[in-house]
Amino acid sequence: MVEILGFIAAFCTTVSFLPQAIKIIRTRNTDGISLWMYIIFSLGLVCWLGYGLLTDNTPVIAANAVTLVLSLTILGMKIRT
Repeated sequence: MVEILGFIAAFCTTVSFLPQAIKIIRTRNTDGISLWMYIIFSLGLVCWLGYGLLTDNTPVIAANAVTLVLSLTILGMKIRT
């Protein structure tokens, strides 16, 4: 039951990030986002991913791996513009 709760939480937090990520990827417009916020956010995701790997916590690994890919994509676009 605990694992199911973890997967539900992981799904919700990752999916909540998708609309913003999709909009930025489609429009390629990063004017409204903070570079430093995405740098810090991505660093936090790396730390959470490391924590998940070290504790063998599948929901934490899955959620943060997917969100990190999206976040780094947006960060890369922000840096390039």
